Amino acid sequence: MNGKVDAAAGSGMGVLDPLLDRSVRKFIKRKDSDAGDAGRALEEFRSSLHNELCTSEGAKRQQQRFCGPVVAMTFNFMVAVGIILANKSVMGRIGFNFPILLTLIHYCTAWVLMAIFKTLSLLPVSPPSKTTPFSSIFALGAVMSFATGLANASLKHNSVGFYQMAKIAVTPTIVLAEFMLFKKKISMEKVLALVVVSLGVAVATVTDVEFNAYGFCIAVIWIVPSAINKILWSNLQQQSNWTALALMWKTTPITIFFLLPLMPLLDPPGALSFNWDLQNSSAILISALLGFLLQWSGALALGATSATSHVVLGQFKTCVILLGGYIFFHSDPGSASICGAVTALCGMSVYTSLNLKEPVGTSRKHLPKQTLPVSTKSLGEQTSEPDVHDPANIA
Repeated sequence: MNGKVDAAAGSGMGVLDPLLDRSVRKFIKRKDSDAGDAGRALEEFRSSLHNELCTSEGAKRQQQRFCGPVVAMTFNFMVAVGIILANKSVMGRIGFNFPILLTLIHYCTAWVLMAIFKTLSLLPVSPPSKTTPFSSIFALGAVMSFATGLANASLKHNSVGFYQMAKIAVTPTIVLAEFMLFKKKISMEKVLALVVVSLGVAVATVTDVEFNAYGFCIAVIWIVPSAINKILWSNLQQQSNWTALALMWKTTPITIFFLLPLMPLLDPPGALSFNWDLQNSSAILISALLGFLLQWSGALALGATSATSHVVLGQFKTCVILLGGYIFFHSDPGSASICGAVTALCGMSVYTSLNLKEPVGTSRKHLPKQTLPVSTKSLGEQTSEPDVHDPANIA
């Protein structure tokens, strides 16, 4: 009897076997399909994450996303005020009268910090070497050493008023250099706004002009490297996929190399006999840390705006410090200086308004091209160069 039941059960299972096999195959096939979709989605996500974090294009997009013009210029303004106070303490209270050596300490500290960032994989990826000639990187590093070193030397050997006059001369130099090098033109409205800004800053700050032949030569020599330095920083970031930190990492060793021979030429003797105690060394180290932040914020501002806008920002800082001292600390710079500062701020407002009215396409024409993530690329491979003629690859 049991044998008949087992036979019947066996025959029943035999009838159901094809149906069960078909259902199992469909179930497995559906699971395989779901697993394939999930795998493709994961691969696309990993490829997208790689493009955003491990390529120069992605690093540039992240910088533009989180550090726009307003953030970059505000950052630069706040750090500049801090380093003015720090350098005033180093040069005045401590008596560290070695401007080129102080600049060298700033850049060496910046290089050490960026080396730590690179060790921790926090430094943004640099673009491929073939996209930017080494001559451009070398020129920027060399010009930056002269621009920064001569600026400190000019401040030491000239009065504050004459130093401000030299800074005002940087604005027309940038406009002329950009026209000669890149055929870049600015509107007549902007020219008039810049003239108002320059005249206002001159009236506000140029109150104690003292002529010094040696200081005059240094100031005149400094104007051209300062203008070229800002132009190169702005153009390399906007026309290539360079971020501020990646470009600083490449140019800082070159800058240090050129600062070394400038020390015996422009610094007085006696650096080794300076009192390097804990208090003095701490003040110099704080100045160096702020110097790194100033260089970084200045590079961010130049990458987000333009060389001319960065100069206007510097003049804005001068006027705000002057008016802030008058309002909050009851200093008396004189009615002429107050009127000049207010006039300069009005000119800056007009210049900023004209920049904001520019078409979006004009202001973004130098942004890096964005490539879409390709799921067939592995994480260890670089993405291919985008087709510049394909509208889908243009940010």
